[in-house]
Amino acid sequence: MALIVQKFGGTSVADIARIKRVATIVKRDVDAGHQVIVVVSAMAGVTNQLVDYCASVSSLMDDSNRANADHVVAAGEQITSGLLALELESIGQPARAWAGWQIPLATDAVYSKARIAHIDTEAINASLAKGEVAVVAGFQGISPEGRIATLGRGGSDTSAVAIAAAFKAERCDIYTDVDGVYTSDPRIVTKARKLSRVSYEEMLEMASLGSKVLQPRSVELAMNYRVKVQVLSTFEDIPAGQLPGTLLVDEEDLVEQQRVTGLAYSRDEARITLTNVENKPGVSAGIFGPLADRGINVDMIVQNVTEDGKQTDLTFTVSKGDLARALELVKNEPSMPKCEKIHTDSAVAKISVIGVGMRSHAGVAAEMFRTLAEKNINIIVISTSEIKISVLIDESYIELALRALHTAYGLDAAEEKN
Repeated sequence: MALIVQKFGGTSVADIARIKRVATIVKRDVDAGHQVIVVVSAMAGVTNQLVDYCASVSSLMDDSNRANADHVVAAGEQITSGLLALELESIGQPARAWAGWQIPLATDAVYSKARIAHIDTEAINASLAKGEVAVVAGFQGISPEGRIATLGRGGSDTSAVAIAAAFKAERCDIYTDVDGVYTSDPRIVTKARKLSRVSYEEMLEMASLGSKVLQPRSVELAMNYRVKVQVLSTFEDIPAGQLPGTLLVDEEDLVEQQRVTGLAYSRDEARITLTNVENKPGVSAGIFGPLADRGINVDMIVQNVTEDGKQTDLTFTVSKGDLARALELVKNEPSMPKCEKIHTDSAVAKISVIGVGMRSHAGVAAEMFRTLAEKNINIIVISTSEIKISVLIDESYIELALRALHTAYGLDAAEEKN
């Protein structure tokens, strides 16, 4: 008998008909002899509605208000867990719904973006021993102050992987509306292929760079605790015991490392450029320190120093949602260095090529730049890491660039390796 954690996202539990389908999936694995812990998201659209309710009551979100807001938005997952437990009982499978505080799943006190500190396993293990399915409300826990704390957007993925690690589950199955991880977004790149395996590092880069399949913190947890994670579809009929989705594995478990495993993109980018900034020690700290203090995440950074070394142009990117705040800070923060002009552009997008094979294959960047040049696509900013290269381009070229790069790296025709 193995313990399996199953996570179902908002589209998987969007209405009662889909919750009934989820119940049959859960019971299938129980009937195959497994113990099952289910982690659920709120029904599709419910969290957004609850967030809007909070915003309509209070536009000021200080620490106290965020704690109260968490009490509201956590209700969506609790509703889903109760409904699924009721449906399981109706088809003859004993089940119990669990809120995060009942487990308890302990967090810190950073409301709306809490991090998990500890998960108690005793109560749920006792429930499993009685033959019950544990249906856990994802996205939430309890703070040291005894208040409900939510884990941020995509937090149910994080809940599921953390629970799988705490309970030493055989694997964590993440059920979504897609049947696995693809080489690129199949809605844009029609020749994108499903990957049977992807390394933790590659998946973390993909998730961080715009892929919506998994939440980055959940991938980080899986990598740190070596949780076996499978991504698969709620809407395909899969016999018990089969693993048809995409498995997250260690790099050494990949049979063959291609130059590039996949492409990711993000439209949520905005560029800020400061021109003719005095080039001296402390300039970067004077810009990026205040931005960090305000919780504004800076992604790509490029600095161009003049020939005499006295002046520099500094370009960086933030999310579109943070552009107005970042611009206000750059203009009015006393510690900001003086500059001649400030330019902004929100009509940009980021494309990234990702693959652990970059460590052993030369020419990946050159191929990217050549392919984009052939399509007359200008590169605005470049950033790299050991297994990824990202470029900022005009947003209107995003689909053309993705398709061209997908073909250039041989991802269209490459045969999937198991």
